[in-house]
Amino acid sequence: MQTTKLSTESILPLTCSRAGTCCFGKAVMLNPWELFSFSKEKKVSPKTFRDLYTDFGGIRLTFNGKQDKKGQNACSQYVENHGCSVHQGRPLACRLYPLGRQIQFEKADYIFEGPKFPCLTDCAEVLNLPKLSVGEYLKGQGAAPFEKAQDAYLNVMQNIADIAFELLLDSGLSASGDTKTLTLWREMGNESPELLAERIGKDWIDALMIPDITDIKENSIEFAQKHNDLLQLKAQEEFGCLQTLDQVHEACILIMGVALQLSRGLGADTKGIAELWIETAKSNGAKE
Repeated sequence: MQTTKLSTESILPLTCSRAGTCCFGKAVMLNPWELFSFSKEKKVSPKTFRDLYTDFGGIRLTFNGKQDKKGQNACSQYVENHGCSVHQGRPLACRLYPLGRQIQFEKADYIFEGPKFPCLTDCAEVLNLPKLSVGEYLKGQGAAPFEKAQDAYLNVMQNIADIAFELLLDSGLSASGDTKTLTLWREMGNESPELLAERIGKDWIDALMIPDITDIKENSIEFAQKHNDLLQLKAQEEFGCLQTLDQVHEACILIMGVALQLSRGLGADTKGIAELWIETAKSNGAKE
């Protein structure tokens, strides 16, 4: 799909008309900090919010509300004639909309998809409202801490994947001639998030999406770092005393599945990431 790259100085019709059309028929992915922020604004536990209002163990916001004229369901948090019921806790995707955010070579760019500015399709009235720079819009949306959380969780994702690399390459599994592991990495990269969540299992899905963090309320980077430490400790406890190569293989599949599921919550190209990790493993001696 065609994309238009923007700078923070780009001027666009970004003053929202508050029509609510963007609250229908979307796929809003969530990272653990965003799920936590939603639950805090909703005044429920992260587990309660996850179980009531998200799909696939917490990585996607449920859209099961009233349908619009196009037959698209509203977000589960949308209230007719009011708007978002948890606006202060909304995730980065909602704060950026209609913009997207791409990270290449550790640099973030803002984009919109399609040949023309998306809001004009359903909210042409924005043309009569003041225009804003991308930078002004992002500041007004309070996007910064959520962008920092997104970037921090990309690092968490890679750290989880690194455990899988260690299990494959440093345990003797790869040297044994194993070819099943990379085949399953590819399969998981192509798997639906629902099937991947089932493969990972409730214990690890809970550890991934609703970490037991109660002492960090506001700082998204500290939250992600604490979560990273908890996941590393859990992996060490579960995988530190594996006895057979079959056990190593199973652990390697499980933890890579966790990394790939997190990639979906981050809105990343899970299939592409799986292929990149497979090629990295092969360049270090793994076989397929």
